[in-house]
Amino acid sequence: MSKHAATFITSATDLAGCPDSSLYEFALVGRSNVGKSSLINMLTKSKDLAKTSGVPGKTRLINYFLIQNRWHLVDLPGYGYAQISKSAREKFNVEVSDYLVNREQLKHVFCLVDSQHPPMESDLSFMAWMEEYQISYSAVLTKVDRVKANALKTRRENFIAAFEEYQLHPAKVFTTSAKSGTGSGPLFDFIQSKLPKAKKEKKSKRAKSPHVNFDWMKKK
Repeated sequence: MSKHAATFITSATDLAGCPDSSLYEFALVGRSNVGKSSLINMLTKSKDLAKTSGVPGKTRLINYFLIQNRWHLVDLPGYGYAQISKSAREKFNVEVSDYLVNREQLKHVFCLVDSQHPPMESDLSFMAWMEEYQISYSAVLTKVDRVKANALKTRRENFIAAFEEYQLHPAKVFTTSAKSGTGSGPLFDFIQSKLPKAKKEKKSKRAKSPHVNFDWMKKK
């Protein structure tokens, strides 16, 4: 099986509709149009496993992808800007919050932030909320191909400084680009490190006898 073998499984409107599965789950969340679908396609080496759109707020369901038949990658509805009603947006946020707090299979959340812009209040507040509920998460800076190489280091340092100012403690800070593939390896390896170790089959051992009978050697 390919290292990146991936299949779309199902979509759920809320926590109750999520699959009945014991597989570990790793979720992607962020502001609308931050590049979640593009990152999914990058991680899975697929061009269109997740549908990308130039229209913010298109992802309105909890979308499940099965990776390697071992774990689920979960695409959550974006928060922040979306061309939908305020009541609908609030409903999405409630459903996402319920999933993040109460889904036992969830092992880690990747909070995507756009590297083209300075740290935004909505992203920092969301991470602070996850820390309040002791949700394991990392920050993922997306679209780094659109930031000049000599400015990227400073931009990353600015994000880290903002995290420290808000007393945030992401497990990791990744830099990624769906266009160039930057960061795909470290992200994938990080997920692999969180998965349960595959159990090795134990070789059967022969029972030892205190006395070995060699009578069969005497037979002609």
